[in-house]
Amino acid sequence: MQSAYPVKSPTARSSPPVSTGTGLPTVAIIGGGIIGLSLGWRLRQAGCPVTIFERGPLIGRGASWAAAGMLAAGIEAEPTEEPLFALGRWSQSLWPDFAAELEAASGLPVGYEATGTLVCAFTRDQAEKLRHGIAFQRAIGGTFEWLNAAAAREREPGLAPNLVTAAFSPNDHQVDNRLVTTALAEAFRRVGGTLLTGIEARIDISDGRAIGVVAGDRAHPADVTVLAAGAWSRGVPGLPAAFRPPVRPIKGQMLALRMPTGAPLIRHVVWGGQCYLVPRGDGRLLVGATVEERGFDETITAGGIYSLLDDAWRTLPGIEDLPIHETWVGFRPGSPDDQPILGSSGIDGLVLATGHHRNGVLLTPATAAALTELILTGRTNPRISPFSIRRFQPEKRDEHP
Repeated sequence: MQSAYPVKSPTARSSPPVSTGTGLPTVAIIGGGIIGLSLGWRLRQAGCPVTIFERGPLIGRGASWAAAGMLAAGIEAEPTEEPLFALGRWSQSLWPDFAAELEAASGLPVGYEATGTLVCAFTRDQAEKLRHGIAFQRAIGGTFEWLNAAAAREREPGLAPNLVTAAFSPNDHQVDNRLVTTALAEAFRRVGGTLLTGIEARIDISDGRAIGVVAGDRAHPADVTVLAAGAWSRGVPGLPAAFRPPVRPIKGQMLALRMPTGAPLIRHVVWGGQCYLVPRGDGRLLVGATVEERGFDETITAGGIYSLLDDAWRTLPGIEDLPIHETWVGFRPGSPDDQPILGSSGIDGLVLATGHHRNGVLLTPATAAALTELILTGRTNPRISPFSIRRFQPEKRDEHP
């Protein structure tokens, strides 16, 4: 079905892209999650005609809806991910202004919270692992404050009494990803973008070039087509096999507890031994997340939920009497190295914005800024150069968007 936002679509099967008369490209984006919406919004602000195609009946109900909204460039950095850390830090620096601008443009809140993140260790082994990780993260530019158990409990009195040590990351903030996705859809609509939902788009390729998409029985010509379909990117119809991005679904089970009104158990994002806890302004406490290689398996399992609740209780015993508010499954878009795939696809006219794995929310402003620059100017921002698809199949790729 068509979304509430109408669009006039050409019906010719292989019509060339329609000139805007402004020198700006027409853009078709496949994927209505946080990445596709943010890029569409930025391109519309620049004056490009943009249509977003979402295969689901509702906008942004994939990984964007399932995520926890942590902006954790520092805490999540791992060895071999130095370029990803740099990209994440850049995106972190963009988030405050991005959030404020989005709230103004949409008239909706996004739940940006700059309270920081607390990483806890409850055993000597966990403490040693934490020290090793923080040493690496500091070496590449992360900012952390070591806290003994008493100091950590001053910030979060509900932490378990066997706490050994903790590290505080002041720059790792959070947003409410569901609010952000809703606000992006509204901001995109207000600036004149077109959203089509409940319809699968096929990439239209003619003479080796992407010339738009076909959705249903209608062709939608475009100068630039963007593949931003998250975990579903590899299976989008129309892509030649040799150019399918190596993206797979990584299953994550999560749950939300309901905290007492006006009495949150924690105020910071808290990482325990095997879980993270994210307090929301509406009283929810998110607990996540499993990491499972099970394809698009939507099953919520006893083992998955138990493992999360067990570690959450060992971190924050006060959750014991909280009601379970919601459980859900999401599919992170993983690549072979668990880092994003950004930029040229190897097919003229087709740009990739996928494979963000656990960093899609964090990297939203940076992805939108860098790919807007690429589409409008043809220049590749050096910050995204390490994330070209060419790192997986260099012999099959060229440098043209």
